[in-house]
Amino acid sequence: MNSSSRDRILSGALELVRSGGTVSLESTARRVGLSKPGVMYHFRTKEALMFALVDRVLDGWDAEMARRLSAPPEQVPAEERVRAYLDWCLSGEVDETDLVMLTDQRLRAKLKKHWVERIAPWVDLPDDLPVEQRTRLLAVRLLADGVWFADAADVFPPDPQERARVRAIADELLAG
Repeated sequence: MNSSSRDRILSGALELVRSGGTVSLESTARRVGLSKPGVMYHFRTKEALMFALVDRVLDGWDAEMARRLSAPPEQVPAEERVRAYLDWCLSGEVDETDLVMLTDQRLRAKLKKHWVERIAPWVDLPDDLPVEQRTRLLAVRLLADGVWFADAADVFPPDPQERARVRAIADELLAG
């Protein structure tokens, strides 16, 4: 099987998440029209499939946030990375699949740990930042987290005017 089968499996599993279905090797196989062994060729276990789903979502996040930077993430200051994170979270382009790390109770702790490791380069702040600057960047990150979660969970997502007001407040915080 080729990488297009792997991509089809991941897309099908994310469709299950988006529709509120339960992701398993079997349900994913049914969703994409493969046998369970066909799915297992690419993902030996459900855990491997779930980790790949987190990576698929975060690969998209990385690409979208990197597009907003002037240089690679490791070469830009924390303020620019946090702004890219804010811009992505305010874009309104997230959905239920962005909560994939929370969808399996048994794997939740491992998937959250993996999520944190992957997102840390964007939002983890250097220890040597002055306290006031660090606090402002943390506040911006928490604003972004809140918008992201509201959109992903579809629970009181902000409308365009509210997004603009949140952005204005975040810009004030970033300006210091």
